[in-house]
Parts: sequence; structure tokens; C-alpha cells
Amino acid sequence: MLYGRSSEVSALDEVIAQARGGCGGAVVLRGEAGAGKTALLDAAAARGEAMRVLRTGGVESESDLAFAALHQLLWPVAGLLDALPGPQRDAVRAALGHIAGGAGDRFLLGAGVLSLLAEAAGPEGLICVVDDFQWIDRASADAMLFAARRLGSERIAMVLAVRGDAPVRGVTSTVGVRGLPEDAAAELLESRHGVPAGPVRGELIRLTGANPLALNEIAAWLTPAQLAGQEPLPDPLPGGARLFGDRVTGLSAPARLVALLAAVETDLEVVLRAAERLAVGSGAVALAELEGSGLAEVSGSSVRFRHPLVRSAIHEAAAPAEVRQAHAVLAELTGDDRRAWHLAGAALGQAEPVAVALERAAERARDRGGYGAAASALIRAAELTPEPRARAVRLKDAATAAWLAGRPGQAESLLAEAGEGPGGDSTLAMEIARLRGRFELNSGNAAEAVRILAAGDSLDILADAVEAASYVGDTAAVVEFGRRAAAHPEGFLRDTVAGIGLTLDGDVAGPALLRRALARADGLEDAAGYLWAAAAASALGESDVATEMAERAGRVARVSGMAGQLPVVLEFVATAERLAGRLARSRAVSEEGLALAREAGYENTVAAHLANLAVLAALRGEEEPCERQSREALAIALPHRVGLYAGVAAYAPAMLDLCLGRYPSAHDRFRALAVAGPGAGHPTVTWRTMPDRVEAAVGAGDEAGARAACSAYARSTEHAATPESRALLARCRGLAESDEEALGEALRLHTNPFEAARTALLLGERQRRAQRPVQARAHLRRAWEVFEQAGARPWARRAQDELRAAGENASAPPPSVLDALTSQELRISGLVAEGLSSKEIAAQLFLSPRTVEYHLYKIYPKLGIGSRTELARLVVLTAGRTPSGLSRS
Repeated sequence: MLYGRSSEVSALDEVIAQARGGCGGAVVLRGEAGAGKTALLDAAAARGEAMRVLRTGGVESESDLAFAALHQLLWPVAGLLDALPGPQRDAVRAALGHIAGGAGDRFLLGAGVLSLLAEAAGPEGLICVVDDFQWIDRASADAMLFAARRLGSERIAMVLAVRGDAPVRGVTSTVGVRGLPEDAAAELLESRHGVPAGPVRGELIRLTGANPLALNEIAAWLTPAQLAGQEPLPDPLPGGARLFGDRVTGLSAPARLVALLAAVETDLEVVLRAAERLAVGSGAVALAELEGSGLAEVSGSSVRFRHPLVRSAIHEAAAPAEVRQAHAVLAELTGDDRRAWHLAGAALGQAEPVAVALERAAERARDRGGYGAAASALIRAAELTPEPRARAVRLKDAATAAWLAGRPGQAESLLAEAGEGPGGDSTLAMEIARLRGRFELNSGNAAEAVRILAAGDSLDILADAVEAASYVGDTAAVVEFGRRAAAHPEGFLRDTVAGIGLTLDGDVAGPALLRRALARADGLEDAAGYLWAAAAASALGESDVATEMAERAGRVARVSGMAGQLPVVLEFVATAERLAGRLARSRAVSEEGLALAREAGYENTVAAHLANLAVLAALRGEEEPCERQSREALAIALPHRVGLYAGVAAYAPAMLDLCLGRYPSAHDRFRALAVAGPGAGHPTVTWRTMPDRVEAAVGAGDEAGARAACSAYARSTEHAATPESRALLARCRGLAESDEEALGEALRLHTNPFEAARTALLLGERQRRAQRPVQARAHLRRAWEVFEQAGARPWARRAQDELRAAGENASAPPPSVLDALTSQELRISGLVAEGLSSKEIAAQLFLSPRTVEYHLYKIYPKLGIGSRTELARLVVLTAGRTPSGLSRS
């Protein structure tokens, strides 16, 4: 019976009811030991009616075993794995130990867990209850929390019980479980223990804080005379593990030993065999005594303690030598990861063989995507390592695992400790330096990353150094590193890195190297390669090719795994979608990337996605979001010296002014972007925004400034050869030189419909003012349609106004039917149009197939259609619509 918990039960009922209706969510029950969290979990499990229930719980002795809790949670529904998308299915199977190896990507694994839970939910729904979450192994916790943050459209309620202030990342809904109300505490004492009203009952409630466990245990422990007030209460009352201390010490020696074995090993068969080896007599008899004491019970193939504090009391009652002896015997009877941790528990001082066993356990965890567990194993291995260099290597590897687990603070501390290892080992020192540089680049000071990586000579380190210097905007460093890379044997990466540096230095060999690298792009297989191809195209001034390569990187990364690097890849994908004029898709990708980057602790990637969202808000004419997101991005990018993201963030308000026709302000902002200084002067931002700067200068009446900007843009794109790059240059010349023919040429060359619409608007305005309204109307009408479809409202209004001034009062073109879709629905619709199945879409978007189907059933009535075929046709017609006046012919 639950006493005084009506408000807590009501909160749980609400979460369960919403999940049953298809709006899932997670809630944390937070309270001190003994507050009644487990009882509330039991209540939650019983209140779902026909809903399926899955349970697991943290066990302190298993907190370092990768996926121990996840295995317990998912094994009843493992038969549903075949319904999952292939990459997700393999990731979950590897985590559960069904297959060897795996992608090693925790995002894929988390998505697989979500998909499996969604399959298990079925039409009736699912309740997942997780007790003692503070002791859940890190690998399981990461996967569960990934799923918990994405339950919005699932019929799943997840209830996590956690003690004290233990963090639960990303789950904000919390139910506090405190002491009982006084009347409920009094009812408990009277109904269960016969404690009458009076001073003793009031004193017990006051001294225990009405903690239900303390009330029950202390009342059962007190004598009748003490309960009646005839004898004083003990001072102090027993608390914490002392609640069970007398019962533990009252056990016979064999029963205490079995209890100790069960406290450090959950497998009942192994416990009994270990008891036999320790010659305690009959292990079964000792186990029966332990059960009879009420401290534990046999549950299936394990021993379950009445409360975690019982385990604490058992450890307090045992001598350290007894604990080590228990671990030593258990190590002989277990294998793989359990054996490694038992060996560690038995170790006294340093022990290289034990460190090796833990290192192998870390490798297995890492292969399955359990980076948090791998880090824990490697940290303990380092503690046990006698040889200084081997210890530094294990700390370095632990730092990498912690980083990939989304714990950058821990990773940096471990790497600093590794760097304090033995001097004189230049190879190890360089490996540590490279990791320091990567950590700084992702979450720290990008300029510091350049400084650290500059000392390296290998091609991989030079590539990292070029990447870091490119983010900072340090052209001289990029040139230097590129020239050093040129000394390495030719190949795709060498040609790209060297080509970027040589091109920036004005060396004619640079563009040729970049062309050779891009010629190999079709043979690339990983996302990192496509991102370097995008960098090569950018160095040539071909933003359209860079966009294509970034999109390929995104597709590969979603299905193959990149060991946690997807948020970084999505930076480039989101930018590519924006440059292509697919504003809604760009926003959807950046919102996804922002969430993943925050989960992973990649601060600089957070800035990248915020900056892109700010530019998108500018293009939609949304002033407050634009300014807010720009400020948030700059607050990260400026102190971290990430000039690229600071430049994009500063570009957003400039673009906002341009879109809204505030030309003098826009002109000032664009000029500031091209001047060296914090948040400005980044070469990539400068050349990509030069067409906008030319337009702002013309609008502000600065003809000389427009011509100068056009000349600078011509120099920066002199090696570009694609039609789109030539179209942008032609538009700049048409504006700067007031040349209508150049604008017409640009319109013929454009392959990007959005940029074509911008050119059509400029040409139509010029023709309308030249008193040629018939010619102007054709261009303005089609520009209006494209801007309306894209959601670029300021330019759509401008085109509409110009069209009316040209004598056409036609009604507004209907908004895109896709505007009715959410970001998630839009992404799903786009993938349907590419011919992907629900499983394939789920694999790319880290969703469950059921969630994809759920969204499709919401999409169909919104768009007035009834099938995937109709949806694909509609998306192709809408997204691929290129009005005749904007075609290349």
C-alpha cells in the first residue's frame, strides 16, 4: 500500500495516459534513499492497463559493465529486432552481445534502442521503468537517454528513479519524492507497527524526516517498550546503511559470506559456486538464511536485495581483505568483462595482467558503442598499470572514449594526465597533441588547436591543422600546412590539403591538385572524405559542388556511423541546404544537429548550427530569432576563436538588413565582415557573401564599393568553372556595372533556382524602372513564386510590390503545400521522394520505423493525399519546380 503519494501517482498517471494516446515522454522520480521511489515504480508499472512493461535497474556492482542494464531491459523483446533498419539492428545486436563488433556509433545505437522500444510498444503502448538510474552503466544510460529525449510521438512512457542529485541529461520532467506527509506517516506507523498517537510517533516522524524506509525499519527494530514510550529511543537512531547493519552482523558467517558474494556478483549460480570454493558449507543453506532475514530474495537467476542500502551495509560489515578474496574467487568463475572487473576488485597495488584484462574489456565495449564504459575500464586499467608509458597510453585511450561518450570535460582531464607521463616518447606525445587539438577544435579554442597541431608532420595531423586554421580564418597557417603536406606522397587527402594551401598562396599548382582530388570523389566511401571534397570545391570557389559533396557526406554519415561525429557533418549539410535555397530543410537539419551537438558536448558545433539558424531567420524576415541566435552563436564562437562561425553569425543580421531593404545598414555590416577582426574577416565568409555585399553597396548608392567588391569576388572565384559560379559573378558585374545583359546572362547560367530567383528579382526591378513592364512582369512573377515556395518572405513581398508597380494585380501564388509540414515531416517527405522505405528513413533520421509511419499518417491528410506515391510526386513537383522564366534555356 502507498501512503500519502496521491500527487506523485497522479503525475505518473498523466505521463502514462499521454503515452497511451501517442504522446510519449520520460519522467524522473528523484529522492533520497528509502523515500519510496521503487514503490512508485511498481505503481507505475501496474497502472498501464494493457500497456507492456519493461524493467531494469542499476546495480552498483554492475555499473562498469557495458550494456548490463540495457540487456536486462531489452531481452524480453529481442525477438523484435528484425523489424529494425539494418544499421540500427546491428548496433543493438552488437550492444546486446548477439553479434561481434558493430558500427561503434552511439547515435546509431540510441536510435536502435528507440526503434526497438517503439516496436515493443505496439498499439497498446509501453512503460519502461528504470530503478536506481544513478548506478546504470554509462553505455546503457546513454542509449536509454537518447531514446528518452525522442519519445514525443511514441506510445512509450519512461520512468527513471534516481537518488539524490545524480544527473539525468536531457530529461527535464521531474517528480520529487520526499518524506511522507505527517498524517500519512502516522497512518503507516499505526497500521503496520501499531505505534499509537503520542510523543513516540511524533518523534519518529521528526527524526526520520518521514522517510518511509526509515520509519518501517526503525519501528520494526525498536522494542515494544520503546514504541510505547516506556523506554527512551536510541540516540542517534540508526540511519543509512546502519538501518540494516544489525541484521547483517546478526547473520552467521556463511550467510554473511554469501551476502558479500551476492553484493559483488549478480549471477546466482556463480555466487553458489564461489561459496563452495570458499568452504562455507552449504551455500544453499546460507542463502536460505539470508532470505529468511528479509534482507534479500532470489529472483530468477539472481539475488535481489531488499534495498540498495542492504548492499552498503554488507560492504561495511566486511573487511577489505574479505572483499578482495570474494572478487578473486569470482574472477575464477566468470569470463570476459565480469572477470576483468573482479580481477580489478581483487587487486592490491598495481597489476599489469589485470590492466590488460580491463583494456580488452574496454575494446569490446568500444566496438559496441559503449564509450562511457570503455573510458571507465581504461581509467581503472591505468591505475593498475606499473609502466609509465603504458599508463599514459591507456589514459589517452580513456580520454578518446570519454570524448566519444559526450563527456568533453572528463576527456580533457584524462588527456592532461596522460600528457604528464614519460618524456622522450615523441610518437606518443604527438598522438596526445593531436587529440588535444581535436578536442580544442570541437569544444575549445580553435586558435589553440592550430598552435598544438602545428608541431605535427604526418599527413593526418597536417590535415587536422589545415582544418583548424580554416575554422580560425588563419590563411597564412593554411598556406604553411598545405606546403608541408605537399611533401607527402600524392593521394586524395594529400592533394586536397596541399591544393587548398597552394591555391590560397596563388600557386598555379594548387587548383590542379584540387581538380585531381575532386576527380576521385566518386570513389570516396566515408563522410570525412566527402567533407574534404567539399573543402576542395570551396577552395576553387564552386559552392554548388561543395553543396553536393556535403549532402553526400550527410547521407553516408547517417547510415554508416562516424563514432559520434554526425553533429559536425550536419553543420555542412545544413549549410548546403541553405545555399541551395531549401530553407525549411536546412532548418530541420540544423535543429537536429543542434540537439545532437548539445548532447555530445560539442560547443563549437552548437555555435555552427545556431549561426545557420540565424541566417535562415534572416531570410525569412524574422528579426528577433535572427538577432538572438546570432548573439548566442557569437557568445561561443568569439571566445573560442572560431572565426568561421563568428563570421556566419555576424552575416545573419547583415542579411536581415539586406532582405528588409535597409541598404545603408546592410552595406556597413557587409563591409565590416570583410575587415580583419573578431567575428569578421574570415576568407570563406568573405567570398561567399560577396554577391550580397555587391547588392548592398548598389542599394546604398556606393557604386565604387560595389565595383571593388565585384573585382574581389572575381579574384576569389577565378578558378571556378561551374555554371552557377559563373552566374553569380555575372550577377555581381550586372549590378556593379549597371549591365542588364550581364544579369540576363546570369539568369541563363543559374542552376540554383533560389539564386536564379534573386537574379530575376534584380533584373525585373531594373526593367520595371526602365518602363518595360511586360518584360519585368515575367521575371518578377516567377521570382515571387520561388520566394513564396521557399518561405523567403521579405523577398517575396518585395517581388509582389514590384509586380504590382509593373501593373499586375494577380492574387498571390498559393503557398507551398509543404509549408503545412513540421521540420520532421518535411525531412521524411523529402526522403520518401528519394524512394526510401520507412526503415531506410528511420535509419537516416534516427527514428523508429513506427515513428516514420506515424508521421506519414499525419502528413497525408495535411496535404490532401493518400499514398507514398502521391507524396513523392508532390514533393518533386514542389521542390523541383523551376518556373520557365528562371530556366537555363
